Amino acid sequence: MSLDYGEEFAGRRVLITGAAGLIGRWTAEAFHACGAELLLSDARAEPLAELGETLGAHTAVADLSTADGVERLLAAVDGRWPTADILINNAGVYPRTPLATTERAAVERILDVNVVAPYQLARHVIATMTRTGVRGCVVNIGSGAARRTTRTGGVYAASKAALEMLTRWLAMEAAEAGIRVNTVGPGFAPGSEVSALPGEHVAKMRAAIPLGRTSGPHDAPAAILWLCSGAASFVTGTTLDVDGGRTAGDFTPTGVSAT
Repeated sequence: MSLDYGEEFAGRRVLITGAAGLIGRWTAEAFHACGAELLLSDARAEPLAELGETLGAHTAVADLSTADGVERLLAAVDGRWPTADILINNAGVYPRTPLATTERAAVERILDVNVVAPYQLARHVIATMTRTGVRGCVVNIGSGAARRTTRTGGVYAASKAALEMLTRWLAMEAAEAGIRVNTVGPGFAPGSEVSALPGEHVAKMRAAIPLGRTSGPHDAPAAILWLCSGAASFVTGTTLDVDGGRTAGDFTPTGVSAT
């Protein structure tokens, strides 16, 4: 599949968090193929360095669960560019724990990475875009979990629901400056941190996707690129689910009992 935007993204300054993860890496590769200048961030130094070297990208190691980590990343951005043109808030954590064993510290970490850090980064980048006259884009990476949870994923689901509302608020705040803010909800992608499950569970998840397959390298990045392109110039404050219909409802393949 070709993601051909010509010269539209050539030289555009793109900040991607959680870049060493599967969705982050796919997104970085897509922007790189379009000629963008990348600043990639992740808490994991080694895979981040490898990705940065492969793509010829700038990198910044930062733990976004801490205020210091967020400030370190913002300092790296400000030291590199007057502003980012595009911010992809992709970093996220998803520990699976039931209510009885979910402690306050775990809740705070999930919210810090999945909600607070995207807020702080977007707030700063929207300010620098506005100051420099850049009509840029912010894309927050959400999840269908914002609308359907599991017994062990409640805090994660709550964080993604909060992120969707954060997107809508930021979109209204930034609109007068010509800055657009949207959410993309990627589908189930085996091999990602969120989807690190046994083979039999992967098969079960695949069977629940109406289009009959899991998410691949071009699915979420295609949506992200489109939202950041001129083709989506009238799109802001929305969520685009790219999940094969998973969030549409409970799906049972023909010939399989739903009970």
